Amino acid sequence: MFGSKKKKKISLEELMEQLRPDLSRESLGVGPDFPGVAPNPLMSGDARKRHAELRTGALALGVLVDWRELNSNPRLVMMFDVETADGITFRGIADETVTITELTRLAPGQTLPVRYRPAVMDHYVALARDADPAQVLQLSDEIARRKGA
Repeated sequence: MFGSKKKKKISLEELMEQLRPDLSRESLGVGPDFPGVAPNPLMSGDARKRHAELRTGALALGVLVDWRELNSNPRLVMMFDVETADGITFRGIADETVTITELTRLAPGQTLPVRYRPAVMDHYVALARDADPAQVLQLSDEIARRKGA
């Protein structure tokens, strides 16, 4: 056609980094293996599967580092410094819809129970809202004991 130019195909990751640089791998503090934040997790089969697996994942403790608001539901991407019962530490990313009340109570440095997938270790975590308080306390004591030893 007249003056048509071939356009370079842009990947979804590149598009997301252009639209939301605050959600880039660098900004979130994760490595190049992190698959990224799904624009709409309800439309992504992989995101739905990951979310279901995380809900039954292993329990760990996450210290809230920061969060980014994705929409007004409010849907947040929350960044945690996670420590597992085995002593493994990593930067975890939770993609969560929270209530306004929960949002107003969030503060950096807050420790929250999270679930992760030990077999995958892809930086994804989920808030462990269903965790038994006694189990969370036991995990906290176990981590403290290991650090003190």
